[in-house]
Amino acid sequence: MNAHPPSPDPSTPPGPPRRHAPGLMARLRRFAVDRFNLRDDKAEDDEIEARIRAAVELVGATPWVLVFAILIASVGLNVNSTAVIIGAMLISPLMGPIMGAGLGVAVYDFALLRRSLSNLLMATVISLLVSWAYFSLTPLHQAQSELLARTSPTLWDVLIALFGGFAGIIGITRREKSNVIPGVAIATALMPPACTAGYGLATGQWHFFGGALYLYTINCVFIMLATIVGIRTMRLRRHGFASPAIARRVKAALWVLALATAAPSLYLAIDLVRQEVFRSSAREFVRREFVFPDSQVVDASIDPVTRTINVSLIGERVGREVQDNIRARLAAANLAGTRIVLHQSGDQRIDVTALKSTLLSDLLKDSQETARQREAQLQQLRRELAERNALLDQSGDLAHELRQLFPALGEVTVGQGLVIAANGDRQPVATLNVTIAAPLDEAARQRIGDWFKARTKAPAVSVNIKAEPPPARPGRKRR
Repeated sequence: MNAHPPSPDPSTPPGPPRRHAPGLMARLRRFAVDRFNLRDDKAEDDEIEARIRAAVELVGATPWVLVFAILIASVGLNVNSTAVIIGAMLISPLMGPIMGAGLGVAVYDFALLRRSLSNLLMATVISLLVSWAYFSLTPLHQAQSELLARTSPTLWDVLIALFGGFAGIIGITRREKSNVIPGVAIATALMPPACTAGYGLATGQWHFFGGALYLYTINCVFIMLATIVGIRTMRLRRHGFASPAIARRVKAALWVLALATAAPSLYLAIDLVRQEVFRSSAREFVRREFVFPDSQVVDASIDPVTRTINVSLIGERVGREVQDNIRARLAAANLAGTRIVLHQSGDQRIDVTALKSTLLSDLLKDSQETARQREAQLQQLRRELAERNALLDQSGDLAHELRQLFPALGEVTVGQGLVIAANGDRQPVATLNVTIAAPLDEAARQRIGDWFKARTKAPAVSVNIKAEPPPARPGRKRR
């Protein structure tokens, strides 16, 4: 017979409720909150505001730094030097007014907002004027790749500015200063587009001016918006009062500003993706279809704007029927409406100049690379020969000085060798071999080794000291 558990006594007061271990989701939530908490090492509100406000003003040395940063960036764009452009971005003071404008909107300090925007406008005008003056005077007017990269902003530039702004506001609100702000200045690249716009003004290329100024506007707007979001997330103290109606109008204005700034970049990004997809499909089509036993493709240029593929062939001519069959397969490769222009040997339409230019360019690149490698090997051999000759030239003096220190020395041999490690690495070593009549103690041997290394200035030395008594003098023969 099974025993039943006793029924609880209704007169007994209930005990404390049993606590259950937190579930997996609760533990993950707690871990995420603890790990990504932005308030743990946040500086005081007054310190954060002081940092941002101090960088807003464009007075004293700051405009001079701006002018020199513009000149450095303009030179970097002119000579296509990425390192110089990065240096200009590091010293540029343009981030200050942008973050100041974000702070002014976030804490409802509209006086700070007006001051920040006026300083930003002044900095922009100075950037345009100085870069315009430089590009008007420089004898180099060719648009290099670093300059061209700042003329067609896309949605990715919006994302870079937004994420860079988030990183910047997080970095500037920490108790300990970090290198986030210089990194943001490099990533968002405020200075180069301003200088590129100056190049467009100086050369009268208005599409350069418009594209670069649009990229500059994207960076300014989305860094400011990221600053606003970051400051409100960290709940800095507000300085002004805004009624619900004013708050809604500010929020609506920010949304309109963001959408109006990002919309053209979205269109440009879609167009860029479409062009890259066309290029990829066209390259694959040429690689797959233009394979012939007696002909070879020597050049293929693709124009996604006009949807044209120019193919240059050498060898036996491809007949009209084969060409028609290739064109019939364009639609299956997602290239419907694409025009193929085929240039063949003996065809009057072939661009011989372009073909020669391509072949000569490849040959020049190969020859330049070979010349660089040979020059590097020659320089290495010259250095090794100079070191060897320098050691041999002073061998007589070394032997004389060493005999002055140790008169009992016999033969002195100075040379140079190689120490080959187990992994195959080689290291040059200066060698000294001496013979001496009487054995030397360890201190004297060490002194000779130190003297030889200091005297030859060699990175490594090998000293071998061998004690050899003088040969016995032959005695008289007995009769």
